[in-house]
Amino acid sequence: MCRYRGWVDAVTFGALALGVLLLVVFVWSSSASRRRWDNPLGAPALLEGFRWTFGRWDASTECSARLVDVTTIAPRVIGMLGGMSWESSAQYYRLANELVRERRGGLHSARVVLASVDFADVEALQVAGRWDEAARLLAEAAKGLEAAGAEMLLICTNTMHKVADQVQASVKIPLLHLGDATAQAVTRAGLGTVGLLGTAFTMEQDFYRDRLTSHGLWVLIPPPQDRAEVHRIIYDELCLGVVREESRQAYRDAIVRLVRAGAEGIILGCTEIELLISDADSPVPVFPTTRLHVEAAVNASLNPSAST
Repeated sequence: MCRYRGWVDAVTFGALALGVLLLVVFVWSSSASRRRWDNPLGAPALLEGFRWTFGRWDASTECSARLVDVTTIAPRVIGMLGGMSWESSAQYYRLANELVRERRGGLHSARVVLASVDFADVEALQVAGRWDEAARLLAEAAKGLEAAGAEMLLICTNTMHKVADQVQASVKIPLLHLGDATAQAVTRAGLGTVGLLGTAFTMEQDFYRDRLTSHGLWVLIPPPQDRAEVHRIIYDELCLGVVREESRQAYRDAIVRLVRAGAEGIILGCTEIELLISDADSPVPVFPTTRLHVEAAVNASLNPSAST
C-alpha cells in the first residue's frame, strides 16, 4: 500500500512539474519577443522545441504556425452602412477588397463590417418626407457598426447623405462624406463645372449640391424631364439589378444635354448608376461616386496615421 501511494505521489509530482515547466515556457516565449506564431496554442518556443525534438513538421502545421510580424500596424476597420440598395452595397464590398488586394498583394483583403438595412423601409420614409425617422434608423445602424469595431463610417448611398450630420452625431468614429470624396476628385482633375445625375432628392435638394459647391464647384442638373427619367430608372430598374440598353441611351442623352449646357464632367451621383454608365458613355470625364468613396476609405484604412 505504501509503495502504491508512493508511486501515485511520484506521478502526481511529475505531472505538476511538467505543467509548471510548460507554463514557464509559454510565458517566457510570449514576452521575450514582439513577434508571435499564428497558431491556436500561442506557444512559439514550445512549438519550435517540438519541431526540433521530433525532427518532423508537416506542411499544414508549418502553414498554421507561420510567423506574423505584429510590428505592422493593422489597417483600420471600415464600417459600411449599406443596403440602399444592396446592388450598390455589393459593389462597395467588392471594390474595397479588390483595392486592398491590389495595394497589399497576396491574400490580403479589406477589414470591413457591414450593416445592411431594409431599403424598402428607407424608400418609404424618403417618399413620405420622413427624413428624421430615416436618420434615426441609420443612426442606430451606425452605432451597431461602431460597437462591432468599425473605425470609420461610410453611408453607401448618395441620397441618404441628406441625414449625414445626424448619423455622424450618433457615433464617435469619423464619417467619410461621399460628397467630399467626389468633389476632391473633380478638383484634382482640374474641372470647375460638373453635371450631376442621381435621384430626384440628390439632384433637386440642396444637401448634396451645397456640399459640392463648398469645394468651389459649379453644379448643373438636368432639365425636369431628364431628372424624372433618371430617377425612375434608378428605382424601377437599377436598384432591382435590371440593366437595359434603352435606359443607358436615356442617360447618354441626358449627359449630352448637360455637356451642351457647360458641364466639363459628369458626377454619377447615385451609387447604382455605375451599374449602367461608364467613361465610354460620356464625351467628358465621369466621376463614379461608389469607386471614389471606396478609394477614400481604403486610403484611410491603410494609412491609419492619416486624418480622415
